[in-house]
Amino acid sequence: MSSAARIMAGITLLTVPTIIYGGLTVLGIVSAGLAGLSPGLALSPAQVTLYRAGHAHAGVLVILSLVLQVMLDHAALPGPLTWVVRVAAPLAAILVAGGFFGLAHLAALRLLLYAGAALLAFATITAGIGLLRGLRAGAAA
Repeated sequence: MSSAARIMAGITLLTVPTIIYGGLTVLGIVSAGLAGLSPGLALSPAQVTLYRAGHAHAGVLVILSLVLQVMLDHAALPGPLTWVVRVAAPLAAILVAGGFFGLAHLAALRLLLYAGAALLAFATITAGIGLLRGLRAGAAA
C-alpha cells in the first residue's frame, strides 16, 4: 500500500466512530429510546427514513472510499488527479450522509446530497478509467 493510500485510509478510519454514534442515535430513534441513544427529537416517519438512509450511506461509502484508496495505487492517473480522487471519495461519503441528515430538517440541504453524489460519480468513474488505462499500459510494457 502506498503512503498516500495509507494516509487517506488512516484518516478515513478515524471517521468510523462518528458512524457508530450515528447508528446508536438511529437505534434510539427507531426504538423510541428503548435502545441506543435517545436524541430527544420527535421526528416524522419521513425524517426517520432520511436518518436511516444517511447512516446506511455513511457506512457503505466509507467502505467504498477505503477500497478506492488501494485501487488508486494501481490506476494510471496523473499524480495530482489521483490525490483529488483520494480526497473526493471520503468527502463524498460525508456529503451524501450529511445531505440525508440535513434534508430531514431543511430542504435546502439536499444540495449537500447532490454535491456528494456528483463527487462520488467523479471519484468512481475517474478511478475506473485509471484502472482500465493501467491495463492498457501494462499490456504495452
